[in-house]
Amino acid sequence: MKSSLKHELRTPLNHIIGYCEMLMEEAPDEGLESCRPDLERIHSAGRKLLALVNDLFDPSKTEVYKANPSLLDHELRTPLNQIIGYAEMLQEESKALGRERPAADLEKIHLAARQLLEKVTENFPAPGPEANWPAMSASGGTGFARRDAHPLQPFSPSTLQQPQTGAILVADDDLANREMLSRRLSRLGYKVAVAENGAQAIEHLRREPFDVLLLDIQMPVLNGYDALQQLKADPALRDVPVVVLSASSETDRIAQCIELGAEDYLPKPFDPILLQARISACLEKKRLRDREVLHLRQIEEEKRRSDELLHIILPQDVAAELKANGRVKPRRFDNVAVLFCDIVEFTSYCDRHSAEEVLGHLQVLVETLERLTARHGLEKIKTVGDAFIATSGLPVPLPDPAMTCVRCGLEMISAVREFPAGWRIRMGIHVGPVMAGIVGHRKYQYDIWGDTVNTAARMEQAAAPNSICVTAETWQLLASHCEGESMGRVAVKGKGEFELFRVTRIRGTQ
Repeated sequence: MKSSLKHELRTPLNHIIGYCEMLMEEAPDEGLESCRPDLERIHSAGRKLLALVNDLFDPSKTEVYKANPSLLDHELRTPLNQIIGYAEMLQEESKALGRERPAADLEKIHLAARQLLEKVTENFPAPGPEANWPAMSASGGTGFARRDAHPLQPFSPSTLQQPQTGAILVADDDLANREMLSRRLSRLGYKVAVAENGAQAIEHLRREPFDVLLLDIQMPVLNGYDALQQLKADPALRDVPVVVLSASSETDRIAQCIELGAEDYLPKPFDPILLQARISACLEKKRLRDREVLHLRQIEEEKRRSDELLHIILPQDVAAELKANGRVKPRRFDNVAVLFCDIVEFTSYCDRHSAEEVLGHLQVLVETLERLTARHGLEKIKTVGDAFIATSGLPVPLPDPAMTCVRCGLEMISAVREFPAGWRIRMGIHVGPVMAGIVGHRKYQYDIWGDTVNTAARMEQAAAPNSICVTAETWQLLASHCEGESMGRVAVKGKGEFELFRVTRIRGTQ
């Protein structure tokens, strides 16, 4: 290597180290004592680079870097990243405190570091299939064209956007890099956590949610590539946006990160304005994704509630037919027991009590009847005022629907006796054919029609308080299992005279 290149590399380094030493000396007088730790970090990084530059021109050490160009790329860019990052932050702080002279010196450090970065990029391009150890020309330059050079623009804190919100996880094995990124992002308003390697990063992500992961590649325990693979394979973590920040700018490494699912890739040292723009873009994508996920969940929840309401209004099989076909075909069922139940002297009770009291007791009563109906496998059809209507054997046929209704009816009577309202109920049951289907469009309802329905209603009207009334025809279906008594021939409205029976209990029960 020619001495001219060594001079070109050492000159900006001398500026960095020299200005940094002066600033450390003057820090107490300038009221910047709090900045001294960061100045020491810049100074240490500069010294590290100076030693590295000396090694590059030491024939005994050159072969190491020839054999491992990625190592050189990492060792050059990592301290440069620290110098540029800390110089930018300290420049912001100095300007905020009104310390113009220190801010000017920090700008010179920043500019020198950028110049050095250009020289590094020009003479030691990122390793790749075409990258070779630079061969010197007669003039002392290299045979490589400049690639990925950073434009030499002075850093201006005023170009940063207003404070942002969001939670960011920084994964980097270098302590100085973690501290620098954490401080910069915290100053911008982000909530920041750090991890020393990919394994720690994944543990953090599983413990708490983050909006963006800033991920280094070369890390111990679990490197960036493996961390990306694990993240994208985990359904709970695959949607976390990842921006790779790496000292390497090799094209194949960048492509590999993008293929593994990274949202973006920035080489170190990074432009803070560009980094903030990339983070903002990732946050916006995540917000849009989160809103989409929330919207889908809301749709699913509304669908679930709609299905629940549909199954409350309609029998399960009927609801399934309506959802599948958009309509329910009317059907005839030949062996259905219809149960009518209402409250004795309900109208006079309403006249003597407030609406709140009446409806409160009625709500408890209906809930009790619904619970008993479900327990015995009956299908509630509807309530009309204080009347409760249910069926057995509809829409799914049952072998003995009359007995099912009687068992349920007797439990209903027993439960209502315990009510504090002092109500009594009466009940009518009749078995026969019915027609069933849905009527209405906007407020549809599954309903039943036919003479069996009318007869069950008349039986309820003829029943004594706290009893079940049935026709002689239905009694024939119950007589072998129930105890009861004839009520004689009773005039039934619209039907003429019928012999009716009162069911008192099921045989073998108290």
